[in-house]
Amino acid sequence: MNSSYGEGEAFNALKFLKKNNLRSSARVSSPVERQLFNIDIMTTPDGFPASFYGEPGVLGILSNGISAFLVLLQNFSTAHTGISPVGVENILAGVHLILIGGLCQMVAGLLSFRKYDHLSGTAFIGYAALWSSFGATRIFFGALDATPITYMAQQNNLSVSSNMLSNLSLNATSGIPVCHLCTSLKESAVAGLVPFILLSFILAFCSATVNYIMPFVFGAITGTLVFEAVGLVSSSWALVVSGVLELLILIFAIYGSAALLIKGLTQRLALKGFGTPLFNVLLLGTTNSGKAQNVGQEKKKNTKYAEPMALGFFCDTVSPFIFAFYSFGYMKSFGLGATWVSIITVAQLFSSYYAHLRQDCYHTTKFGLHATYWLIKAWDEFVVSALVLEDTIVISGRGMMVGDWFFVMAGLVLCVVSLNTDVLELIHNMLFVLLTVSTIPQIPLKGYYIFFGVACSLFTVASLYGTFARLINSIAEKSLIPAGPQPISSDQLKKALKCCRAEKGDQDSLPLMDQASDPLFYLLNGVAALSALTISSASTNPTFLHLTVPWVLISGGIIQAYVSRLQVTGTGRFGSVIASIYVAVWATWTWFRFAGNLLQFSRQAAYAFTAGAIALLVINAFLMLIAAYRNLVLLFLTAVMEVVLVCLLLSTVQRLPLQLEIAMLALLSAICVYGAMASLVNCIFSQRLLPMGPPLIKEAAKEESAAELPCPVHYSRLTSGLLKIAGILQAGRVCGIPTDTVYALAASCKNPQAIERIYNIKDRPAEKPVCICISNVEQLVTAKPPFSPLLWEFMRNVYPGGISCIVSKGDWLLRLGVGPAYDRVGTKDSIMIRVPDHTVTCHLCDITGPLAITSANPSGEPDSTHHSMVINRLGHKIQGVLCDGDSNEVVASTVVNCLKIDEGTITIVREGCVPAVKVRQIFERVKSSTV
Repeated sequence: MNSSYGEGEAFNALKFLKKNNLRSSARVSSPVERQLFNIDIMTTPDGFPASFYGEPGVLGILSNGISAFLVLLQNFSTAHTGISPVGVENILAGVHLILIGGLCQMVAGLLSFRKYDHLSGTAFIGYAALWSSFGATRIFFGALDATPITYMAQQNNLSVSSNMLSNLSLNATSGIPVCHLCTSLKESAVAGLVPFILLSFILAFCSATVNYIMPFVFGAITGTLVFEAVGLVSSSWALVVSGVLELLILIFAIYGSAALLIKGLTQRLALKGFGTPLFNVLLLGTTNSGKAQNVGQEKKKNTKYAEPMALGFFCDTVSPFIFAFYSFGYMKSFGLGATWVSIITVAQLFSSYYAHLRQDCYHTTKFGLHATYWLIKAWDEFVVSALVLEDTIVISGRGMMVGDWFFVMAGLVLCVVSLNTDVLELIHNMLFVLLTVSTIPQIPLKGYYIFFGVACSLFTVASLYGTFARLINSIAEKSLIPAGPQPISSDQLKKALKCCRAEKGDQDSLPLMDQASDPLFYLLNGVAALSALTISSASTNPTFLHLTVPWVLISGGIIQAYVSRLQVTGTGRFGSVIASIYVAVWATWTWFRFAGNLLQFSRQAAYAFTAGAIALLVINAFLMLIAAYRNLVLLFLTAVMEVVLVCLLLSTVQRLPLQLEIAMLALLSAICVYGAMASLVNCIFSQRLLPMGPPLIKEAAKEESAAELPCPVHYSRLTSGLLKIAGILQAGRVCGIPTDTVYALAASCKNPQAIERIYNIKDRPAEKPVCICISNVEQLVTAKPPFSPLLWEFMRNVYPGGISCIVSKGDWLLRLGVGPAYDRVGTKDSIMIRVPDHTVTCHLCDITGPLAITSANPSGEPDSTHHSMVINRLGHKIQGVLCDGDSNEVVASTVVNCLKIDEGTITIVREGCVPAVKVRQIFERVKSSTV
């Protein structure tokens, strides 16, 4: 019951093959095979408007072309005149690259994820990070040329030649007092470009399975990056070659964006390039027989957003590669490197965000944790570079830090839960544990960097393979590139964890959207708490104080603000209140306990923090009350945080009980480890497998009245409730109703204005059609539609159930009872029909006649799986809700295009609660029996 029949760009484009007579008589089973050889969906001049509601590829490709053009101008100018751009020229070029290649392309990537376009979403956000980093590099060069060296040279009465500017790594020994962060700029840029070269090649290869425009664009970008890296360390000939390749990027980008724009406007492929792939993705391999997903995971598959796993692995390739270069001594400082890592970390947070929107708790947590780790390590090394510290001083400061130990524990938690996924995930998480172990500060400094560099190298290789495997498998919707089987079955994992619970306990679960971000919330607070742990001698060690600032501020403040944003979209009663307040707590802690000691705050300034600590104590008392409504683990966390805040208060008046603070911070981190483990396991299995404890305060059960709710509510177990909802619908109003999948918004087909209101209620694009819901197939028989025997037999085998069939429109809809709403449902030539396997819904349709339905959620947000979600999110816009408790599924129906069923083919437009393989098995069985 999704809001669109449409598919991702990767599959919509393949429909053009029909015009090239590439149909095959062979029976194929995968969506890609059908798209490539024998499926013609949306190829009529009118087509399905829903598949063309946006063409973010136009913006993405143009952003690459314009960015390449900006660099091209500078490269040709440098090659022609022999003078490199300096000062403001570099700064302005960098700003333009960030705005055009970075921000504009990021928007294109975000829109592509919402279009279920795996390739474009990953590529555009990845390239947005590339151009932003490249622009930041230009700004670094321009700022260095304009200010530091010139100014410092004047202070020392020295002349600065242009050769010095091109060989910054030698400045440290030339006698010119250049800021240490400004050294090794070229080496840092090369370290950032190399992983993007490898990843760009993978993107070019993968895009060849979709069309033959993107491979040339991405391939030219790959070549450009190669020669840009060469140009940083050699003569100007590489810049000429790079300029030629950038010209090709511009040409391909102009043509490709024009082709996509015309396609979006005319709803047909007028220009060639996006209709035919260079080769069939299925040639890369055969489907692996290993069980990569269990039933629970398959049930949770969400096709509203593209899969972000490839983007997460993409980002996990860039960051460790830069750190490996730095650890092995290729880069002398981490000033520019911190910028590259910070930018790619933002991209990784987007992968975590879209995993959250797909209700994928595991990847939300994993990529959020990895982004936190890379950002902390980047600014940790930035501080070391900025302070220009001796090895012994670094050792003394880091030796008192224990935050890395929490990352080790967090990595082990991910290893345990990845036993429920596949071997690739398990290996990747094990290498992350190795990575975190390598950065334990108690390791001697020289061994520390060697160990860290080796671990980063191994992690880079695994991430690079993961990017390729996830991207190809997402495009093909098959496991073509091996990722390995599920290491341990779900039942075995439950037994190993000794977490089997009674059936009653399994049913008592927290709202799904509250759970999805909870593990990351616990992990971030655990990192901040353990990092904030301070021994008596550490408070006077300036190196420790400097190095601890990014550990506490990034985990407890910056990334937790991101978690707070995730929880805003949740269905919990208190939303993001706790996470938002703890952002302020850790930011205050960092400012006073670490930065304050460095800045040597006066007693008057400390008293200002006293007032703030008192305010936080009072607020946290209310948070304890909120936690009492949730579970005991969260209540314990807030209670311990109250004691920690007491310690903060006492420290502002110089009465700190240090041993108590150390004990409470350690206890807080221990609670966070368990909370992360329990909430992650419970969310993955959608059951309370590990105990979180019951709520200490339970709301008294009471009958909800219309006066207390934003809309009237009625209960499906009461006949009177069903009749009241039917009356509301027949009066031309919109209601939320249960189905056999997720909750839906319903309007009577006898009232076109009510269907129009559905679009306003959901903020739904007008070109995205809604489907109709009927009670049984016999209603269709009575309407006498001109369906073939094969279609009739197929529908009788899939109805009632979680499958929606797209069929041709006609006058038979009037006989069915659609009436005045004929033009408001479906498209001009087609209609999607649902026959739910749900007694209440079918009985409602018998009373009202056919209903126009669509998922009961704001457009672009996850489906509603409980009537409370409908009330909370849309209750103020609709006129009634039929309450039926938890939905039977957590994703919408599977949509099947039956327009070409007479030719022996169907298309899985969207895989929902019914697996695509099961639909194909039913169709093959019906087809063989009918023939």
